[in-house]
Amino acid sequence: MAVLRKTVTVVFCDVADSTPLGERLDPEVLQRVLSRYHQDVKTVLERHGGTVEKFIGDAVMAVFGIPTLHDDDALRAVRAASELRTSLSELNEGLERDFGVEISVCTGVNTGEVVAGDHSSGQAFATGHAVVVAESLQKAARGGEILLGEATRRLVENAAVVEPVEPIEVKGKRDAVEVWRLIGVLEGAPAFARRLDAPMVGREQELARLRTAFDEAVLERECRLTTVVGSAGIGKSRLAKELLANVGDEASVLIGRCLPYGEGITYWPLRDIVREAAGDLTQAHIEELLEGEDDAERIAAGVAGAVGVAEHAGAAEETNWAVRRLLERLAGDRPLIVGFDDLQWAEPTFLELIEYLVGWSRDAPILIVCLARPELLDKHPTWLAVSPSSSSITLEPLSEDEAESLLDLLRGEADLSSDQLARITQAAEGNPLFVEQMLAMIIEEGPAAVLSIPPSIHALLAARLDRLEPEERAVIERASVIGKEFWRGAAVDLSDEEAQSSVGTHLMTLMRKDLIRPSRSIFPREDGFRFRHILIRDAAYLGIPKETRAELHERYAAWLERTAGDRVGELEEILGYHLEQAFHYREELGPVGEKGIALATRAGERLGTAGRRAVMGGGDVAAAANLISRAVLLLPREHTLRGELLTELGSALMVTGDFNGADEVLGEALDSALAAGDARLEARAMIEREFHKIFAGPMEASRTIPEVTARAIPVLEEAGDHLGLARAWRLRSELAVRASHWGARGEALERALEYARLAGDVREEATLVSLLAVSLYYGPTPVEEAIARCESFLTEVTGSRSLEAGVWSILAGLRAMRGDLDEARKLWAAARDQYEELGLRFRRAARSLIPAAIETLAGDDEAAERELRWGYETLERMGERGARASIAAFMAESIYRQGRDDQAARFAEITEELAADDDLEPQVLWRSVRAKVLAKGGELDQAEQLAREAEALVENTDFPDLQAIALLSFAEVLEANGKTEEAAQLIARARMIYEQKGNVVAVSRMVREVNTNWRRS
Repeated sequence: MAVLRKTVTVVFCDVADSTPLGERLDPEVLQRVLSRYHQDVKTVLERHGGTVEKFIGDAVMAVFGIPTLHDDDALRAVRAASELRTSLSELNEGLERDFGVEISVCTGVNTGEVVAGDHSSGQAFATGHAVVVAESLQKAARGGEILLGEATRRLVENAAVVEPVEPIEVKGKRDAVEVWRLIGVLEGAPAFARRLDAPMVGREQELARLRTAFDEAVLERECRLTTVVGSAGIGKSRLAKELLANVGDEASVLIGRCLPYGEGITYWPLRDIVREAAGDLTQAHIEELLEGEDDAERIAAGVAGAVGVAEHAGAAEETNWAVRRLLERLAGDRPLIVGFDDLQWAEPTFLELIEYLVGWSRDAPILIVCLARPELLDKHPTWLAVSPSSSSITLEPLSEDEAESLLDLLRGEADLSSDQLARITQAAEGNPLFVEQMLAMIIEEGPAAVLSIPPSIHALLAARLDRLEPEERAVIERASVIGKEFWRGAAVDLSDEEAQSSVGTHLMTLMRKDLIRPSRSIFPREDGFRFRHILIRDAAYLGIPKETRAELHERYAAWLERTAGDRVGELEEILGYHLEQAFHYREELGPVGEKGIALATRAGERLGTAGRRAVMGGGDVAAAANLISRAVLLLPREHTLRGELLTELGSALMVTGDFNGADEVLGEALDSALAAGDARLEARAMIEREFHKIFAGPMEASRTIPEVTARAIPVLEEAGDHLGLARAWRLRSELAVRASHWGARGEALERALEYARLAGDVREEATLVSLLAVSLYYGPTPVEEAIARCESFLTEVTGSRSLEAGVWSILAGLRAMRGDLDEARKLWAAARDQYEELGLRFRRAARSLIPAAIETLAGDDEAAERELRWGYETLERMGERGARASIAAFMAESIYRQGRDDQAARFAEITEELAADDDLEPQVLWRSVRAKVLAKGGELDQAEQLAREAEALVENTDFPDLQAIALLSFAEVLEANGKTEEAAQLIARARMIYEQKGNVVAVSRMVREVNTNWRRS
């Protein structure tokens, strides 16, 4: 039988305290328990690619690397062991329920060389000392504990959190075996790095594609996007550098990098780009780039807000517009290449910015090059299909010949044996990073060095760090606490006092060893550096004891506060992160005491401030919610800020769509306010809970909103909480929407607007103005008065392009009512284009009722249907229901006008299914359309009943158009039933309603249609 010698990872796991378990249980019951356990273990291990070789009683042995070897077999094994520990909690729920028992598992994982039979023969049992060590680790583990051998630990240390435990003695081993306890596995942390100055080999086709994308962007004067995807170290950055060398002086180049931590630093790559282009992050410097632009000040303000140097940040759509205009201006002089590195760490809002730039940049030769690991596509699987102007390049490993050529170029005059060269080439498996780092290790140790080839690049990075001098290792560890990018002063400050004078020398040595590189500094008098790769940083960081990590994180936060000075506000989130890490490590090591609580409080205050700023600035709400939620966990329960943050967190979670999370948080906010006896916070929490009910339970909200606002408003008035009062009156107005009481809606919004202005909250003010304009359109306010008020809105609230689009759309509908149809279409086209330009497709779709109304007044029902159908289908793809119910209802009416009764009836049925019971608009419209269809089919009694129901529903509303439609539909049904006199009375009432609104076009069309229909009868 053929045998194979392979480096594999062995997993041994066994049930803890199995003997007492066997004594407690009947043998049949024990067999059932172990059977479930074995099945769970087998499923988890095989899902990660392991081969289960043995069941020895209640022990299980699996091998990763048989039959197929993978370069991440050790990581697969550790992930499987970790998942198994987690899955046992679910298994134990069933065992406790069915048998009254629970089990825990002891696990050992070890990597080493084994001899195995040919798998195809069915005799692929692994034998060797690696198996013995794995079993010994398992026996040394306690219940629920996973112990790793040193070889495994080195292979997974960049992807796993571990801590050292006492070494163990193993039979056949002279020295004790080092042991590590697995705490957890970091998701998506494979480890590879690259050297950008290495010669490029084997990427000619990929480079040609990048060059073609640039040439097409220049020729067509449009924005093109190319995403280069590949594993760490495969050559993404090297390829991008070669493109820039190829392009030379033909283009300007701006590069931004996404940070690996710090959710909420959504536009950090934009900071890099602005600093590169303008020389500094100030609005004045940005404006200098825009000399001659009509909107220079506005563009600069939008960009400055996004990068955190302006007092207020605009909404995401404002930022998108400003960034696009800036890049278009920069590309006006000569073509522009914009690079975004490490895109897998980008926030969704930043990805949306890139999509927007590709879709809406005009007459500007721009090539956006994004570098990303495959994890980007795991999180955003549709990224590569952003637009027809986007393309992708997937980098594959080099061929063996190409890897040998690269190695020959890199080694220069280094004296390397043919065996060493062959082993490097073989272990690299076509990854240029592997080639570079293995060669660097040999050169560091001299030509006589014997290279110990690790089974993956993880071990190589760990080995390189382990070979550093203690002083060098200390410096790189301190730098790793700072992050991928760090500064000389910070590294000096974090070093021991006696070692501070030599930090600069060690940094130069680390640069020579290609572990770190120079980088632009964000501090004027500080040299900047960055790790050659984030995984080098991770490997160094994970080697630091937790107590030391905690100390260094806190010391770095103190250095950052001193150094940032007046700019410290820009770095609130980073400060909060480091303080948070310092607290968590101390917490993991034992009781934290008063100093630990004070540390957590500082961290919570920083993160909370950063989160609140993100919310008020209209930035990335999901990232802001993350910051606030972390702050809430850190702050003591009695801290005043915590109660404020809970309410704001609940509101932010609703915006992100996490209604379950919002419900829980708002419940806690309310409990916290009650416990503290804080009536104002109680009122704010109650208001936000009612907003939650509007989404999660509209019928309950209708019953409780009056009571809540009646209780909250006096409390907020007494406290002088103007923003709270704005929210309260806005909440009260929601009842009027469903009841189609637009006058009441407008009055409540007017009150809310007054309070928002007193609070100085520009974002809330803009939202309320937009809602108020809608109320003027649908409500009883005469057309001329509504037009005047909307025009005043455009001067009262400036700086919001989304608000402009909203008011323009309402003005379009109002001017159509008075007969200015051409002007109405122009206004709607401007609003539509602005919505599209800002990427606000939901608002554009929801407002499709406006252009449909314009075309209906113009007598073009086919055009009206087209507008409505576009809006309906767009909302349907989004999974939206509320606005879609109204659009479906109006589409049913439009289709009915064209004589397609069956389709009209179908959309009336869809409306009935979608509409909430207390939402009068769609409830009235589906009844009216169905009544008319039934009447034409001869079912007059049922038709009249539905029409009367619709009339009754609108009787107490002040929605002129809805009232008139219901009355005219009822009149049509009555006329079909021979009740002409009663029908004429309804028509007269409808005419009066239109005349009072000032909808002269509707009056004219109604008279024309009635006369035509009556002549036919």
